[in-house]
Amino acid sequence: MPIKRSFPESSSPSPQEAKEAKKPPLSSQSKEAKKPPLSSQSKEAKKSPLSSQSKEAKKSLLSSQSINQEEAKESHEESIRPSSLDEYIGQKSLKEILKIAITAAQNRDESLDHLLLYGPPGLGKTTLALILASQMGVGCKITAAPALERPRDITGLLINLAPGDLLFIDEIHRLNKVTEELLYPAMEDYRLDITIGKGQGARTRSLSLPKFTLVGATTKIGALTSPLRDRFGLIQRLNYYEVDELTLIVKRTAKLFNTPITETGAVEIAVRSRGTPRIANRLFKRVRDYAQVEEISPISEELASKALDILNIDPKGLDQTDRLVLKTIINQFQGGPVGLDAVAAATGEDTKTIEEVYEPYLLQIGYLNRTPRGRVVTLAAYKHLGL
Repeated sequence: MPIKRSFPESSSPSPQEAKEAKKPPLSSQSKEAKKPPLSSQSKEAKKSPLSSQSKEAKKSLLSSQSINQEEAKESHEESIRPSSLDEYIGQKSLKEILKIAITAAQNRDESLDHLLLYGPPGLGKTTLALILASQMGVGCKITAAPALERPRDITGLLINLAPGDLLFIDEIHRLNKVTEELLYPAMEDYRLDITIGKGQGARTRSLSLPKFTLVGATTKIGALTSPLRDRFGLIQRLNYYEVDELTLIVKRTAKLFNTPITETGAVEIAVRSRGTPRIANRLFKRVRDYAQVEEISPISEELASKALDILNIDPKGLDQTDRLVLKTIINQFQGGPVGLDAVAAATGEDTKTIEEVYEPYLLQIGYLNRTPRGRVVTLAAYKHLGL
């Protein structure tokens, strides 16, 4: 007979109590123990790894003092450029023409006529544009033709011009057709024609522009279209500089950089500068580096010669590639005539690089001739190379 076990009524747990019995009771203290209290310091540590010191350091980088230092550096680099026509060295006939044009425009209280400057690179076209703006007392906006890809690019520049302002466009021969056609009414009638809408709903709106001066610079005046070229009132060429003019430029740059230099040292740099102020300033900086490392002062003719020899710049201003082109034509093609493609293949240089970078100076100084049959090295080049 099965045995029945009985339990007291009070001790029998209900199903809800059985469930509660299975769960271990959590006191308020144990709950608090599970959640560690976060102090204000730990909260701050969690929020940001940057301390107040690092924030202050970050702010100091953006302070007015650091910005002023950057501006001072940029202004020092810009100080190499002369600020007036009297300080501008060389281009005597061009300076006389510009002085007359500036004086006449100021007497009539008008803006300067549109000006086109052309010539080899590095002769001071941008510098002249800045000087013109300074002499006329107007603002100057500088841009390059490749940056004016869309019509809105040139539209934004023209609309924001103030009366009398000067707009300088470098490499103006590279303007696209649409941008160039927008300039036609702007230059002649100071009017900007823009098209609003598309299709049958398109309409043309004309905006009046303040009178301004467009200064264009190009190294290839033949690449300009005739309608654009004829709209310039002044068309002037910049010529290569003489040695005495480059000597004055080197001495002026040395003074701005607080670098002592002798007369013969300046002449030595000027002779090797290919008649170009930009190259003269670049060579001076490299000679200055050499003088500083060797701790020699002032820069003499001997020191300048040693520094430029290290750079492979010979007394005629020829660099290593110039001499390579000449020696290749002499040694492999018996001095020419030889085609440009053959010279490029033999030297490992691009045909366009040889034609546009190296040949112009070799032709200018009479070391190379172009004939219908090809390039020919002259007797002067043989003597210079000692062959």
